[in-house]
Amino acid sequence: METRHVDFPYRRLAMLGAAPETRSSIAAVIDTYRAHGLFKRWPIDYLATHGDGGPARNAGLALKSLRDLGMLLARQRRVAVHLHTSAHGLLRDAAFIAAALAARAPLVLQLHGGGFERLSSGWLMRSLLEGVSCVITPCESLRAWVRSVARNAHVLCVPSPVSIEPLPVETTRPNLVLFLGRLAAAKGIFDLLEALAAVRAAVPDVRLVCAGDGDRVAVARYAERLGVADAVRFTGWVGPSGKRALLESAAVFVLPSYDEAMPISLLEAMSAAVPVIASPVGGIPEVVVDGVSGCLAAPGDTATLERLLCRLLLDRPHGERIGAAGRESARLRFAPERTLPRLEEIYAALGLRTLGEPAVPAFDLRKAA
Repeated sequence: METRHVDFPYRRLAMLGAAPETRSSIAAVIDTYRAHGLFKRWPIDYLATHGDGGPARNAGLALKSLRDLGMLLARQRRVAVHLHTSAHGLLRDAAFIAAALAARAPLVLQLHGGGFERLSSGWLMRSLLEGVSCVITPCESLRAWVRSVARNAHVLCVPSPVSIEPLPVETTRPNLVLFLGRLAAAKGIFDLLEALAAVRAAVPDVRLVCAGDGDRVAVARYAERLGVADAVRFTGWVGPSGKRALLESAAVFVLPSYDEAMPISLLEAMSAAVPVIASPVGGIPEVVVDGVSGCLAAPGDTATLERLLCRLLLDRPHGERIGAAGRESARLRFAPERTLPRLEEIYAALGLRTLGEPAVPAFDLRKAA
């Protein structure tokens, strides 16, 4: 990498994203950053842009953080900004983007989740993506989309970190299928129910746990129509400890979604050595090798879902091999010690320095891209 001299390195980093314990992938990623020492190594001021509260509460939270960001930019001046956003939150975050650009602060824009491809790709989006210092994507498929919209954008793929926890003492797991995600048609939950109904002929004691928010009433009614209501349990959203407990009990994890980028729940299941079935959408084929580190079924293909579920539930040694390969893939690509150094290289390229570190020249992000 070529370097450029920085006379006055940036002293602070304002990181903006979801409030702690928010039910989102952004909050999960930031929790992992914090748990693995990122906030202890770098001079980060964290500002919450949104949470799980209603519109009024979120508006108040956003206004407070916008005020705090303005004060930080005015007081410190040499401040870089790292904003975590999603497709549905990009408009909400426009004020933070405008404040950073108006102050001529280096802005790192990190994209989370799917749905960006459905946004307008006109001059405004191109100007945004090309106007920030760096765009971070969680997978190569989203990176390719950014390039297609704004070919001069400085875009880097930095996978989201997922902790690789020790595995529990191995026991025989029940025929439990786990769905972690929003209860909505776009996530494939209704397709999963249809497959479950067919699987019961071969695996009578199969059970499905649905962990997530969404339209629980509609999902429950559809389960009743299919005659599988007794086999379906709803937990609502679960926190980290509840999620670990479910993953330790699950025989199979299924995410038959129609639209994803690189879902954290899938990576968490793989890291826990649970064999996964997912749709080949977004960045999922980048991490799931069909039949090796997981299984793939096209969105809406309930027959393939049924076949894969039966295979993984009835042939447990096969499922264990799939789960072990998935865990190894997650360890090699998504463990914090693999992903955080790539993010920290970007911070160094902006001219930031770790706490207690003397000033050093910064890398040119154009060359890094």
